[in-house]
Amino acid sequence: MKKAIVTGAGGFIGGALTEFLLSRGITVYGVDISEKALERHSGKDNFIPVIADFTKYEHLHEMIKDDIDVFYHFAWQGVFGEPFKDYRLQLSNAASAGDAITEAVKIGCKKFVLAGTMNEYEMDEYIKADYFEPRYTYIYSAAKQAAEAVCKTIAFNQKIEFNCGRIAMAYGENNRSMMIPNVVMKNLITSTLCKLIEGKNLYDMIYIDDIVKAFYAIGENGVNMKSYYVGHRKIGTFREIIEQIADILNPSCPLLFGEYPDSPSGVDYKNIDTEALYIDTGFECQSDFKESIMKTANWLKSAYPANSAGGGYNYQVIIPAARKAAA
Repeated sequence: MKKAIVTGAGGFIGGALTEFLLSRGITVYGVDISEKALERHSGKDNFIPVIADFTKYEHLHEMIKDDIDVFYHFAWQGVFGEPFKDYRLQLSNAASAGDAITEAVKIGCKKFVLAGTMNEYEMDEYIKADYFEPRYTYIYSAAKQAAEAVCKTIAFNQKIEFNCGRIAMAYGENNRSMMIPNVVMKNLITSTLCKLIEGKNLYDMIYIDDIVKAFYAIGENGVNMKSYYVGHRKIGTFREIIEQIADILNPSCPLLFGEYPDSPSGVDYKNIDTEALYIDTGFECQSDFKESIMKTANWLKSAYPANSAGGGYNYQVIIPAARKAAA
């Protein structure tokens, strides 16, 4: 890979992938809505900013005239919280993904790689079920699956290579969402009780460094028209993972498992090929879990300093001997 396009290049994952590609000497056309969104990449000779929101995507082929190897599409509006309920917003994201791959064809890109979500595996099961009880997050998941179906169809008919990476729960520096990893880590840092589900279901979290390396591997060696699970090859339970985080950050803070019931639905890992990405590309997660959690927690404290509107963190990361049992 010599040249790539990354949409959402100012975001959490798109920004990290952009930095990784730049560090390897790859020329990156970074697409985002403003110069401010892209300022973390400024000053690098091999970075070319492209200012465009979704309404401008139909002009990308006019803005980018180069021999592009891979077009990575990460841009997506409303990735947590209340926007999950906004079906018009979520479906517009799927349409914009179709616009992105249409532009990739016009530009002459060799491959298009879409960022999906592991929750698409739930949707795979629900499509076959007579009855299920969906949460509002499934609107987001359904839109992601629609985006994958639209892009794969366009790719097949327009003769451009296509891959999708269905990402497990992401965490790491520069993730400003209120998804589960950040909420749990914030509570542990501030010694706030963590009210949790029972946690017997299988669960996976993947660190940002591993995510970007996975997408690089997909761009280089992914098998055409294949969607990959982007996560660990070996999966633990939600409770096991949260207990490990607590042992790293604050072993004296009780974890209140069972305050909420486990979801009766969820991802069935028996139906997910967690080995495919490794078999096809050689990629597997290699980040040290303890180190990645400490880096993320320290970033959270610096991003939301004491007495700030986002909440104050005055605690140093604790290296524990053991965590006290929940009261």
